[in-house]
Amino acid sequence: MQLIFSVFKTLTDQTVTVELKNDLSITGVLKSVDQFLNIRLDNIKVSDENRHPHMMAVKNCFIRGSVVRYVQLPAEHVDTQLLEDATRRGVFCIRGSPSGC
Repeated sequence: MQLIFSVFKTLTDQTVTVELKNDLSITGVLKSVDQFLNIRLDNIKVSDENRHPHMMAVKNCFIRGSVVRYVQLPAEHVDTQLLEDATRRGVFCIRGSPSGC
């Protein structure tokens, strides 16, 4: 979880899309994220304004981490090699390696 939190922290002031468990998708500028992956977005837009007309007047929002299904990140700002390496180390550590993970 710490790795994901670190990735999100590097993406502040970048545009992300957050899909919630209730199928609402919100695109906005990531302003902050905490250790529980609660997210604050500014300048938001919803993907389906007809289904969620009440969100048209909202300009910023706080999203509780437990209601998030997916977060789409800007690929050009994510260090995928770092994530792949960290994931491999994590799998290696889980298998009981005494490698000092």
